[in-house]
Amino acid sequence: MEEAMRLASGILVWMIALMVLAVVIFQAIKFILLAKDAGKEIGMAKHEINSALKTGAITAIGPSFAIIIVALSLIPFLGEALTLMRIGIIGSAPIESVGASLGANAYGTELGSAGFNTQAFTAVVWTLCLGGAGWLLFVALATKSMNKLEKKVINKNEKNKKIMMVVATAAMVAAFGNLASAEMVKGMEYIVAVLVASVSMFILTALADKLQRNWIREWSLGLSILVSLVVGYFII
Repeated sequence: MEEAMRLASGILVWMIALMVLAVVIFQAIKFILLAKDAGKEIGMAKHEINSALKTGAITAIGPSFAIIIVALSLIPFLGEALTLMRIGIIGSAPIESVGASLGANAYGTELGSAGFNTQAFTAVVWTLCLGGAGWLLFVALATKSMNKLEKKVINKNEKNKKIMMVVATAAMVAAFGNLASAEMVKGMEYIVAVLVASVSMFILTALADKLQRNWIREWSLGLSILVSLVVGYFII
């Protein structure tokens, strides 16, 4: 009976995983089309839009490695189907690992232990899905309203437009600064890795400006992440 329930649960999770994957692919295509339309509205040339899309695709390679590592670490405990489903809507790689551990602990066991049964697995699934639901609901319900609010603020006067640019830049710096500082407090090795990535980014950007090579700018983030990973591997 338990084996049949486990088989049925596995099939259901695989079906959900494939559905989520299809949604993610649809979202990616839709976002690209929306980005192209937005670029045309603000007067960007076709080659500028294509260059921006290429840069975004390239810079997504580096952060994807962290998600791949998390996926490989979760597969032995949660299986391929659930991991695939979580990868589709993963918001933060560490949160997925922590969420899985919290779900198992709430049931009274640990990931990979002898007491990790079907009920514990179900607790982990609910923990991960409910934990990520907030982000999805906020994006679905608030994105359009936030876009209207931004346009309303910007269209009032030129000063507001400049303020919004400063706020957007500050938010991005704060987000990446928060992520970097969270790693730097772990020790000198992490500080070195962050500094190496920062210096690499600065050098590549300056090199792109000096040589007038746009491809260097496009690959700058990916290359700086790669350099810091190599240095971090030998240091940490």
